[in-house]
Amino acid sequence: MKGMTIERRGEEFRDDLRGAAVPATALDRDASSRVRRVLPPELLAELTRLEPLRSAAAVAQTLLACALLVGVAWAHFTWWVVVPAVLLIGTQQHALFVLAHDAAHYRLFQTRWLNDLIGRFVGTIGGVSMMSYRVIHRLHHNHLYSEVDPDIALHGGYPRGKAYLVKKLVKDFAGLTAFKTFGYFFGNPAINVATSVAQRPFDDTSESLRSAARRDRWGVVAFHLGTPLVALALGGGSALEKFLVLWTLPLLTVIQPILRLRAVCEHGAVTDLSTPLTAARTNLAGPLARLVLFPHHVNYHVEHHLFPAVPHYNLPRLHVELAARGVLDHAEMRPVLQTFRQVFAPRRPRATGMQDQGAA
Repeated sequence: MKGMTIERRGEEFRDDLRGAAVPATALDRDASSRVRRVLPPELLAELTRLEPLRSAAAVAQTLLACALLVGVAWAHFTWWVVVPAVLLIGTQQHALFVLAHDAAHYRLFQTRWLNDLIGRFVGTIGGVSMMSYRVIHRLHHNHLYSEVDPDIALHGGYPRGKAYLVKKLVKDFAGLTAFKTFGYFFGNPAINVATSVAQRPFDDTSESLRSAARRDRWGVVAFHLGTPLVALALGGGSALEKFLVLWTLPLLTVIQPILRLRAVCEHGAVTDLSTPLTAARTNLAGPLARLVLFPHHVNYHVEHHLFPAVPHYNLPRLHVELAARGVLDHAEMRPVLQTFRQVFAPRRPRATGMQDQGAA
């Protein structure tokens, strides 16, 4: 089972079941058969079924949180309101990105035009070209930790020592790396410095998706250039200042270290790249970590790589079902504080096949 509702060449995400075979039985000792029955077909069909009301609720919840935070700070534009509001707005902009991620996987709504419309909207207001991200993210899923995985420059080579990662996060929070982040989300990932291979993500993409990505990028640019001008025209300099502080500033600062730290928590400091069970990481997170780093169940990352067709609201159940079958017995899965100790640890010899990068 491909795990997708579409099969267009150059647009598909593949299930990654390498190493996920359940134990053999007396009647079935063939490894490929065991992989195919990691989950019963009827259960997998249930887990991958899209529920539009749950998707709509997740989108509405995040948009409402953004609106309330911006509204309160707009009405009470003083530093003691604005500072915490900007920090919280950044977490909700990150939640918008996670929803755009689900849309990139075609996992918000069954109707494709509606899925892409909502995904492009939440991506656009968050500075992300969802269609371009779909192009990039396919390579990450379909070629995890290979030389063409565009995400290695962000999370590869860890641990590198506490000072290294702290320095990166400080630069992110200062807005010094925002141009790299948005370049990535516009379809231009960093060069693989270990092999000097420039990423060519559009080479593995259908022409229709390439065209949609180009159009989408212009829409994002138009929104983020046009909206400040509208604010200036309608509300003068005060409205422009409020928009830039309450929306543009957290996009350039707050969300940047969140994106890096989450990526490193998901794939950094791993030791076995042969299977998504150990090349990705599921982070067992409490309420604060879910608010800041892992909204919409994005912490279940091993499960997501195994079955990318499962929408975010079914990932907790997928986790339970896989654990009950022993699939996660040797998976990279740990409490988030333990993950921090892993990724902030002193540099160690790199794992076999590890790309020693992290230059982004």
